[in-house]
Amino acid sequence: MALFSSAVFGTSGAFAKPLLEAGWSPGAAVTARMAGAAVILLIPALVVLHGKWRTVAANWKPILLFGVFGVAVCQFAYFQAVQRLSVGVALLLEYLAPVLIVLLLWARTGRRPRRYTIVGALAALAGLVLVLNLTGDQAVDPIGVLWGLGAAVGLVVYFFVTAKANDTLPPLVLATGGLWVGAVLMLLLAATGVLSMEANFGTVQLAGTDVPWWGPLGALVLLATVFAYVTGIVAARALGSKVAAFISLTEVLFAVLWAWLLLGELPLPIQMLGGAFIVGGVLLVRADELRTGKSPAADLPAA
Repeated sequence: MALFSSAVFGTSGAFAKPLLEAGWSPGAAVTARMAGAAVILLIPALVVLHGKWRTVAANWKPILLFGVFGVAVCQFAYFQAVQRLSVGVALLLEYLAPVLIVLLLWARTGRRPRRYTIVGALAALAGLVLVLNLTGDQAVDPIGVLWGLGAAVGLVVYFFVTAKANDTLPPLVLATGGLWVGAVLMLLLAATGVLSMEANFGTVQLAGTDVPWWGPLGALVLLATVFAYVTGIVAARALGSKVAAFISLTEVLFAVLWAWLLLGELPLPIQMLGGAFIVGGVLLVRADELRTGKSPAADLPAA
């Protein structure tokens, strides 16, 4: 399920790029994505919450944290970083989140990460560099780097909140509440002029074909958001924050494959090699978890 979540999350770039090239601003695309998913999930969430409204009040903190940091901050900071850095550098900074989780757990528990985890972390990061194919001169903007690290912090909060064992808060309710919080926050940013909102309701180019704007937007909402967030939360609760974070690194590989299929961007051999490093790193971290013989939730900080 974690791999499925990464696979559908990976479609976001392929479906968002035609909208951006047609004149949509990043803020408008992200807000439409979150708001559309929140509306779709509202009815099933209300069904799940029938007679259990106290669940929302009792779990307002994880819902708020998920919506503000895991949804809004992560997406907003990433697009701000993209404005100042190349997409590859911005994405690499965001996906420092798994390493930040390892360091955070190390600092919190005082236990040095096992050898497999350290090797797996280094292998996964090396794989990311290869998949992103960062070559040539890269202009580094300090403010852009800070935005990229902000996106990584948002991703860290996402994994900690979603991996926290909570029998009273169904994954569907957490996803719906978080998306509503994120969408409202994005709209508030737009209302204050911080976020630009521009959209073009014409045809866009997808897979070499002219399609209506709502085609890729619908896929962005349903696949890359609704299915991705719900399955990602379920998987994170089963795996724990550390393993879920490392498996999420495969999203980069899936994103490259989707770009190849939908946008005609053929992966290079070096990117395939990077994918092998990512998978190897994930397997090492997972093997380390199995060796500990403890519940994944034991790694999580107190709420």
